[in-house]
Amino acid sequence: MAEGKLEVFLSRLTQFLKEGGAFNPHRDTPVVQFQPPDKLKETLPLELGPTPSSDEELLSLCQDVIKYSVKTSHHHFHNQLYSGTDPYGLAGAWLTEALNTNQHTYEVSPVFTLVEDAMLKHILKFVGYEDGDGIFSPGGSMSNMYGMVLARYRFMPKTKTKGISQLPPFAVFVSEESHYSIMKGAHWLGIGTDNVIKVSTDSAGRMIPDELSRSIEMIVTEGKMPFLVVATAGSTVLGAFDPLDQLADICERLNIWLHVDVCVLGWISDVIKKVFTYPKRFEQERQEKGRSDSVSWNPHKMLGAPLQCSAFLIKEKFTNYFSKSVSVYTHYNLFQGLLHQCNSASATYLFQQDKFYDISYDTGDKSVQCGRKVDAFKLWLMWKARGDIGLERLVDNTMECARYLRDQIVNRPGFRMVVPEVQCTNVCFWYIPPALRGEEESEEWWNKVHTVAPKIKERLVRSGTLMIGYQPLAHKHLKNFFRAVSACHPPPTTADMDHTLIEIERHGKNLFT
Repeated sequence: MAEGKLEVFLSRLTQFLKEGGAFNPHRDTPVVQFQPPDKLKETLPLELGPTPSSDEELLSLCQDVIKYSVKTSHHHFHNQLYSGTDPYGLAGAWLTEALNTNQHTYEVSPVFTLVEDAMLKHILKFVGYEDGDGIFSPGGSMSNMYGMVLARYRFMPKTKTKGISQLPPFAVFVSEESHYSIMKGAHWLGIGTDNVIKVSTDSAGRMIPDELSRSIEMIVTEGKMPFLVVATAGSTVLGAFDPLDQLADICERLNIWLHVDVCVLGWISDVIKKVFTYPKRFEQERQEKGRSDSVSWNPHKMLGAPLQCSAFLIKEKFTNYFSKSVSVYTHYNLFQGLLHQCNSASATYLFQQDKFYDISYDTGDKSVQCGRKVDAFKLWLMWKARGDIGLERLVDNTMECARYLRDQIVNRPGFRMVVPEVQCTNVCFWYIPPALRGEEESEEWWNKVHTVAPKIKERLVRSGTLMIGYQPLAHKHLKNFFRAVSACHPPPTTADMDHTLIEIERHGKNLFT
């Protein structure tokens, strides 16, 4: 494409995005113009062939893509843990896509390598990991898998070279509310999903420390090796925070790696920062030291960095504790960090040791990937634009709106909270249509309630007025309920929270009549 035509094409596409509501859609426009798969296939010319399409045909197609896509930047999109994008983050994403480079060596990505280093150092401070290390990865599932691999390598380094076939089974401990990525990671890493032990949670969805201790003791008697506890700070459905201090006590006593999945959170407010620090009862010099060993965090969720943007962080770049069953320091090159030692393959066409610059900035061998997007830059640019204070205000506003929604639900006829308290921005609740109110809450009654959320969800999506998620929790014997999630972009308002309840009432009040 000629330079002039390229500029015109991109300019018109940007205008279509603006007009189509991709950036800042008006509240009166639909969140989605839903079409069933078969009908949408008929609408869009999806087939590929030998003949090239003209720019006009391509732009027309792009308009249709915008028209029929979900407007995640809409004020009434509460369907997922992510929402719209921070505009400065979007600008950063456009810049990195245009420059199209790879985050593996300094020579091909000099600026972005330094940006990732600066971004990691800044967020490591928030966790209390001043001497730590980290890397940006393609999503929270991969970040959690990094935690699993690193914990296993720290526990038994020879698994990297010898594998696990001759070893007793490893065991991972998670809460009942943990993200499913741990199960997938156990499958991919050869640990086995049967060796992911789900620990009971309390009524608010928080892991019970005594149950963790009991589960570990039981697994040890079975001849398995406990090497990892995965705690959750903001669970996917209930938004639950596991009691990290008590879990850390157990892990420190038993020399078990403690990984914290904090992918959901915006993570800037004081409340969230305190999750990762020692409580006041500990010595002064330890108060600001994170008690966990690693953390996964998704800025692309509540904070609104463009998808995808995920950080994996570890407390100690050069670890000082090792498995009791292994002869220690012989397995580690003290000039290279734990992440590098665990994941490196030393490809000589990329990571030559005789380069003319400081090769410590060739960070690609810390990653399981070769090709790696420069995801840190979009977060860095939006952080530069807003600063700690600006980001904290966005998170605090989102939390305040979630609490407002909870208060409205408690005082509104026909609505009932699943968990009384709001720990994160997830607000989980049932809507009871008028026809079911005042009846005996028998099994048959609950089976009817189970059908309410799916029916209302269909009506909401077809009308385009609201997108909100729902789900059951079988392990807690909870029938289908709504989960309204708020994120920082676009900044939510109390009016948006009111709209959620009004639309659910409007589309559900005549059920069972």
